[in-house]
Amino acid sequence: MKRSFILASTLLATTGSAVFAQSTAEKTGFNSVIGVAPKSEDFVLEAASSDMLEIESSKLALERSNEKTKPFAQQMLIDHQKTSDDLKAMVTSGKVKATIPTAMSSAHQGMLDDLKKLQGEEFTKQFHSDQEDVHEDAVDLFKRYGDEGDNAELKAWAAKTRPALEHHLQMATEMNK
Repeated sequence: MKRSFILASTLLATTGSAVFAQSTAEKTGFNSVIGVAPKSEDFVLEAASSDMLEIESSKLALERSNEKTKPFAQQMLIDHQKTSDDLKAMVTSGKVKATIPTAMSSAHQGMLDDLKKLQGEEFTKQFHSDQEDVHEDAVDLFKRYGDEGDNAELKAWAAKTRPALEHHLQMATEMNK
């Protein structure tokens, strides 16, 4: 018991980033599997991290992908900058009690790091695959929070934003064919 307490205390003391504050149930995907809405803080962390990945990977795609992919990347850049700005405004106004992370999650950063190593067709293929994966996750996250979230304003925003994410997923799926 004492050893577990010491280990937990050490982990808490060494993980100062807001990303690490995410609940284990959300971080492991358990909430998603059982269809439970994330806590507001978890929703904000995931949504903000996903937006950061979308923005940075789309910037890379504008430089490295084929001409067919560039309009999609430009749209992702515009749309995800807007959702990022919307989310920041809700948090800064105090309407949502959460912290906007300053860096993306390690999983999202790993995806971006992997993309940075690629060029040409390899890059484009991986970008397409990643887009489908992250939009599947985003649609699920926004659906769960939009259906059962605990902050009325954030819940309404998630529900209003979800159709655009579903459209992004549809476009990403088409690109992967």
